[in-house]
Amino acid sequence: MKVRTGLVIAAVALTGLSVSAVPAQAATTVVASQLAVPWGLGFLPDGSALFTERNTAKIRQLRNGTVTDVQTVPGVSAQGEGGLLGLAVSPQFAQNQTVFIYYTTASDNRIARVVLGQAPQPIVTGIPKANIHNGGRLAFGPDGLLYAGTGDAGNTSNAQNRASLAGKILRMTPEGGAAPGNPFNSLVYSLGHRNVQGLTWSTDGRLFSSELGQNTFDELNQIRSGANYGWPTCEGRCNNPSFVDPLATWSTSQASPSGIAFYKNSLYMAGLRGQRMWLIPVTNTGVGTPRALYQNQFGRLRTPVAGPDGNLYFTTSNRDGRGSPVAADDRIVRSDGA
Repeated sequence: MKVRTGLVIAAVALTGLSVSAVPAQAATTVVASQLAVPWGLGFLPDGSALFTERNTAKIRQLRNGTVTDVQTVPGVSAQGEGGLLGLAVSPQFAQNQTVFIYYTTASDNRIARVVLGQAPQPIVTGIPKANIHNGGRLAFGPDGLLYAGTGDAGNTSNAQNRASLAGKILRMTPEGGAAPGNPFNSLVYSLGHRNVQGLTWSTDGRLFSSELGQNTFDELNQIRSGANYGWPTCEGRCNNPSFVDPLATWSTSQASPSGIAFYKNSLYMAGLRGQRMWLIPVTNTGVGTPRALYQNQFGRLRTPVAGPDGNLYFTTSNRDGRGSPVAADDRIVRSDGA
């Protein structure tokens, strides 16, 4: 199924930015359908994709339009926003057949390494869990280290507590140890986060994250080692020198962001409640004027990833209990990202 979709522009509350209409088209093709809340998505060296399903606890593979089951992760507790969440493919996958997963159990959120077909081996445990704000995004940085976005697990004080793994961005070795050079001699890389959902890097090495706000402002942040992003004191900008203000903010009705990807010199930020993809140009000093793609075309959007074939891929999240699924949901969509 191939669709031509125009850009839809919405009012956005931004940090010194305004929105202008840009006439453009984006070609999209649904490459997988009837999935159950796909959450993490990553590509293997052979060009096939692996993805997780939050509620079924399955790791699945998409190859040439066909979806097959790889394995089911034991011990996953799929309650509320928890379940089998993020997935990151090892940079040495061709040698070790290993991926990393983030998942919720009955007692915690944890990160495990998985040699495909074998039992997961937890490398980080004890990340606070709740029905909401579990974070869950995993990504390897250009430094070869593994990064994880966590949520405050519904307890706002966690975000400012350096001893807690909740409400943080974590940076670790593939064995789960604190990465060399981390600012607090722990896994913690940055703090003061409500619910980090997306992590990506520009070609010059800048780390960007998308973060769910409470009732007013969702955030796009540029992440720096040791920086404090203000939650729960700040939702959006607070102009407090103790905290880093976001690069851009949106109302929660226009975004409620999940994953984020760097693609064609822009950030692509998926909107859940906003039911659109925000395309945000990256400049030398920050970001440019955002514009909206696919508004109300695919419903709730969860995870965008730049594919090895030069296309952008993204997942829908209409069967997560908050959407209005159609028969084809959930889907993985391929786009030229125009």
